[in-house]
Amino acid sequence: MDSEAAIRSNVRQAVPFFAVSDMEQSLHFYIDGLGFEMTNKWIDGGKLRWCWLQLGGAAIMLQEFNKQGPGSWIPEKAGIGVSIYFTCEDAIAIYREVKVRGLAAKTPFVGNKMWVTELADPDGYKLFFESSTSEPEETVFTE
Repeated sequence: MDSEAAIRSNVRQAVPFFAVSDMEQSLHFYIDGLGFEMTNKWIDGGKLRWCWLQLGGAAIMLQEFNKQGPGSWIPEKAGIGVSIYFTCEDAIAIYREVKVRGLAAKTPFVGNKMWVTELADPDGYKLFFESSTSEPEETVFTE
């Protein structure tokens, strides 16, 4: 096997790593609001420092950034320029469910032959959920 094929067959998943300003607030958004499950975590000094969250076949990692002391870092705005797209079976079902759970999801629309709904997490990371459709481009979802 050549080295390019070895690398290609070795890579399994890309997992976004989000630096968050308030772990508790982020967990409420991702677990209670979106339905992610915490499958791994690092607790240091009795405090949750890092976690791996899973939703279906997708995963993200969260770590609260240090605001004081060695290694501290306070970004002007953590989520600027970061967008993650989750491909799913039914983006409209996700839109309806997260609205019931109190999250501010944008009304789905059709773009690139996909229903798309958008949310922003507490730090401004943009999350898009999309699913295939045969509806015309730019169609806006109505109940």
